[in-house]
Order: sequence, then structure tokens, then C-alpha cells
Amino acid sequence: MSSRNITTGVTFLAGTLALSAQAQDAGTIDSQETMIVVGSRAPTEISQIPGAVWIVDQKQLREQLGTGADLKKALGQLVPSLDLAPQGRTNYGQNMRGRSVQVLIDGVSLNSSRSLSRQFDAIDPFNIERVEVLSGATSLYGGGATGGLINIITKKGDREGFHLATEAGMTTGVNNADDLNYRLAQSVSGGNESVRGRLAVAYQDNGRHFDANGDETFPDIAQTDLQDNRSIDVMGSLDVQLTRQQTLQLGAQLYRSGYEGERGVYFPNLDASNPDLNDAEIRDGYASDRDPATDRKMINLQYHHADLLGQDFYLQAFHREEEASFQAFPYPVAGGSEFRASKQNTDLQGLKAMFDADLTNSLSLTYGLDLDRESFDASQMIFDKTVSDATGGLVQEGSSVEPRYPSYRVNGISAFAQGEWQATEGLRLSAGMRRQHMDVKVEDFQGIPGGENDYDATLVNAGALYDFGNGHQNWLQFSQGFELPDPAKYYGKSADVSVAQNPLSAIKTDQIELGWRYNSGAWMTQAALYYAWSDKAVENAEDLSVSVVDEKKRNYGFEGAATRYFDGGLEAGATLHLVRSEQENDDGEWEKRDARYASLSSATAFLGWQDPRGERAARLQANHALDLEDDNDRRIDGFTTLDLTLRQSLPVGELSVGVANLLDEEYSTVWGQRATMFYSPYYGPEYLYDYQGRGRTYTLNWSMSY
Repeated sequence: MSSRNITTGVTFLAGTLALSAQAQDAGTIDSQETMIVVGSRAPTEISQIPGAVWIVDQKQLREQLGTGADLKKALGQLVPSLDLAPQGRTNYGQNMRGRSVQVLIDGVSLNSSRSLSRQFDAIDPFNIERVEVLSGATSLYGGGATGGLINIITKKGDREGFHLATEAGMTTGVNNADDLNYRLAQSVSGGNESVRGRLAVAYQDNGRHFDANGDETFPDIAQTDLQDNRSIDVMGSLDVQLTRQQTLQLGAQLYRSGYEGERGVYFPNLDASNPDLNDAEIRDGYASDRDPATDRKMINLQYHHADLLGQDFYLQAFHREEEASFQAFPYPVAGGSEFRASKQNTDLQGLKAMFDADLTNSLSLTYGLDLDRESFDASQMIFDKTVSDATGGLVQEGSSVEPRYPSYRVNGISAFAQGEWQATEGLRLSAGMRRQHMDVKVEDFQGIPGGENDYDATLVNAGALYDFGNGHQNWLQFSQGFELPDPAKYYGKSADVSVAQNPLSAIKTDQIELGWRYNSGAWMTQAALYYAWSDKAVENAEDLSVSVVDEKKRNYGFEGAATRYFDGGLEAGATLHLVRSEQENDDGEWEKRDARYASLSSATAFLGWQDPRGERAARLQANHALDLEDDNDRRIDGFTTLDLTLRQSLPVGELSVGVANLLDEEYSTVWGQRATMFYSPYYGPEYLYDYQGRGRTYTLNWSMSY
């Protein structure tokens, strides 16, 4: 077994693959030799991956979080192919390259067959070491990654001795006493050569949000937001060096994020002779038997043997439980509106086994087997209409609970193999295949019979990477990914859609990508042209059920980023993503994809400075989302915001000051504009769903490691 594989294997499992902070002469980072796992599931240098890979390290995260941004917003502003984030709890519509993205924590998927779009309501950034992002369709970890893959790597106890880290911060728009977010986080880590561990607790308490006019933001009643939200993230890890060639790592997380406020939407006309949802306002006095929340428990066990049968062997076992609750939502019924709130539960268990072998000096093979089991059930609490009407919807008392969607179970088994061949000194070729089989069992639902069926998906990839030896690289790649229609929304809506006679089929996405990257002492650049297509698409009906339509869909575009490093610690850079989404109509002509699903093109630009000793820094950043209009005249208006961060080292710790939306831009969020298309007028007037962007805010953070 080569010493390279032994070293990288131990490094992988110990969680110390952090992006190197060693600066070159001009201050840039040597990311070419950074070891990551997102590219091939085995530790691999970025310079050997034929695809667009982005690494977000702690420094970059701190710069974004210093303005009060949450994780999804920070990533949307740093990763070109990832859409700028919606505010609130949901990340619905935050696609990569115009298609769905799979999000993982330490290799455990946060995506489920029942898509809830809460993958980033999952972890406090205090517990993140770095984020690895692979743009474009891939089947490395199964379904859901037709647009890309995001792997969140958590912090571990990576040093001997006893260490502490503390963070405290606050964000406010200076509107009133309710307009305040604050957070506290503490970790302890340490150990010796054989055993190392880390335990951390991060707590955040949010107040109310206000738009650029100083008006209190209406809550997102469709998908819930993060106003008056409290979150706590408890995360621990233990790394054990069993022998020179064997390591064991145990990770565990308890996460809760939920509403705990007293402000709610008051509807003055619920008990009128002609009830409607007009003229609503925000008031105190809210109380409900079911509040919005995300609860998650996760255990992750990883074992590595650096020389099992002459190969690197990786074994991972994991368990994830997730409970997602929503707030009271008005459904039209005879005599007005009836409020209901759902709670949806997902359990996921899995086992992954993988070998990584150097067959010759120039040929390597990675292969393995994935087993997983997912279970889902959902309930719906129906609130007493008399109480709801009498209190204008402020008080929601549960009167009954019934199933919301069909319960189901999905068992999966997948085999994969990936080969790499260093054909010449500069040319590297790769090819791989994944075969996935899934058994689906759906329970009876409201008189509609359930049943069982299965489906298979075979996905391939092939790529060529050429290294010119002078910092320049080019690649050409073909890859495939797939997604599965939501079983909960696909079945149970009609007896005509029987489980046995209507098996789910994987919606396969094919992609071709041509890319280039260049790193030197003064430049760090990466760019790619891509074209992705599929023969089917998933769409939402008015009743929010889903259907699979036999219509071709394609996305094509450009993503790129460039940073220029100057003497004196000055740097400037920009990212750009131009994307166009199209769907073939009944006449065989390509038309713009429905604005409810299509991604907006976006760009960022920044100017930064850091003194030679790293004691102080400043960054000014502009973020711009372009307008989008489809062929049915549905339109999403883009926006531009400006953010500023300042950082100063203190005798004790480090202080940062940030201003988000510096120019106090008034805008409707992308999700807010989409929500009006989805929910209005069937579920009420547009203003109820037009979720507004937050106005100018100020953030103060202090941190210390000791």
C-alpha cells in the first residue's frame, strides 16, 4: 500500500483535511493540492478532479457570517453555481446550475425522498470546518444531485492538549427592541496521540425582522421563517487511532430550531359574513398547539483501514432522525378558511463500504456498496375553526390529527466503481458507473390503497483532465445524476394513481461540462461551460401534489470565479453564474422554464484588504440577482445588495463588525415572489406570501480560541 494512501486515509477519517492556510508569496492559497472527498468519495487532490470544485474555508465563512448571514446565504454568495439564498427557513429554489442540489454533513445526506427544502436548517456554522462543493450532475452519493453536491465537513478535535473556543455575536436593524438576533457558542477539545475529541454547543436567538422601510416583515406562512426562532446545535466527535493503519471516528449531533415567539398574523375578516384573508396585520397574542420547528438527531460512525487486502478500506454507518413541523396555514373551505399544520418525520439509516486501490503506478480503482433505508410518515393537525375565526387566526387550538401524506419506506442498494488512469504526465482519464436499485412500499392512505414497486437507475460518467504544468488545467466531462419524484406527493392524491401500476422512475439528468482553472501566486481562477438535459420534469399542481411530465428540460450556462491578489494585502474578485432553463412544449419548441422553478443568473464582486500581520481586515462585497421572466409572463425581479465587514484583532480575541444591505435596498425575496405564484390566489391574496428582504442590519461578533 502506498504511503500516500495511508496518509490521506488517516487524514480523511480524522477530519483534518482543512484547506491549507499557507499563503504563497503574493498571499494566495495553494488550493491545487488541497485534499477533499467530494470529488470521488476518496481523498483526492483538487488538481486531479475533472470538474468545477469549490472549497469554502473558515476564513471565507467568517467574512460572510460577519454580516449576520446564515449558512445558505453565505454559500450562495461564495459558490458561483449556487443560487443566492432565500431568507427564512426554506432553501426551496436554491439550485445549482438550475437543478437540485444534494447536501451532506460528513458524507451523510440531508436530502430525503420527501423534499422539505430544509437542508441548511441543520447545523450552526460554529461547528463547520469547511464546505466542499462539486458543481454539476453526479451520482456519488445517490439521488438528488442533478445540479451539484455540497458536503459540510464538521470540526474535530485535531490537536493534542486541552483547547477552548468561544464566540458571541448580535445582529440588529436598530428598529425597536424586538429587532435583535444574538448568538453564543462554546467548544472544548483535546486529547493525545491515540484519542482526540470535541464537544460544542451553539445557541442562537432571533428577534423580528424589518424591511428597508422599517416595516415589520410578514412571516413566511407557507414554509416558515426564522423570526422569533431559537436554535441549539450540540455536536460531538471522538477520533481513535486503533493501530498505525486503523482509525475510528464517532460523530453525534442534536439539533433543534423552532419558533418560540408571541407575534402572529391577525386576519380581521375571518368571522365576517363574507370571510376573507385581506387586511391582515402582525400582532401579539399568538398561541398554537403546533409551532414551526426542525428537530434532528444524527449518529455517524466511520472506520478506516489503510491496508486491508492491500487497499484502503472505508466503512461508514449512520442514522438520522428528522422531524419538521410547519405553522398554521389557511386552507379554503366552505364558510372561509380552515387552518392546518403538518408534521413530517423521516428516519434514515445507511451503511457504506468502499475500497480504494492503486492497481499500478498510473491506474487506480475506487469501488463499493451503499445500503440505505428511509422511512417517512406525516400528520396534519386541524385547528378548531371557531377559535381560529374568533381570534383572527392568532390562537390555534388543535381539534383533530389525521395523516397528511401516505407513509412509505424506501430500501436501497447501490454498487459503484470509478477508475482513474494517468495516461501521460499531463493527461488524466476517468470513468465510472453507479447502479442503484430501490424498493418502495407505500401504505394505504384515506381509502386509497398502497402497494409496492421498485425502480433501477444506471448512471455513468467519463472525464479527461489535462494539466499543462504551468498552473493551467482544462477538463472535459460527461456525468449523470438523478432525482426521484416525491412519493408522498405523488401517491395518495387519487385512486387512479395506484402504486403497483404507477412505479416511480428516476428522472435522469445528463450533463456535459468544459472547464478551466488557473492558480498562481497572483491569481486564483476557475470557470466552466455546461449543458444539462433530461427527458422528464417534476411539477407542482394547484393542490400542491406533484406530477411527472414527459417534457424535455435543459439548462445551460457559465459559472466562474476569479480572485486577484496584490501586494500589500489587497485583493479583488468576482463570481458569475449565467444560466438559462428551458422546457420543450407540445409543439416541440423550446421555451423558457416556468419562473416558479427556473434559477436566476447572479454575480458578486468584492474588494478586500488584510494587513501583513493579519491583525485587521476589511471587505466590501456586492451581490446581484438578475431579473427572470418566463414565456407565460411570470416575472421575478432581481436585486442588488452591498455588504461590508471589518475585522480587528484584540489583546483578547478578535472583533468583527458587519453591515448587511448597506444601502438599505427594498426588495422582495426570490422565494417571496415564487410563493405568490404557488399559493395565490387559491390560498389567499399575494401580499400574504410576498416575503420581503430584510433592510440594513449591523452585526457585532467576538471570538477567541485558547
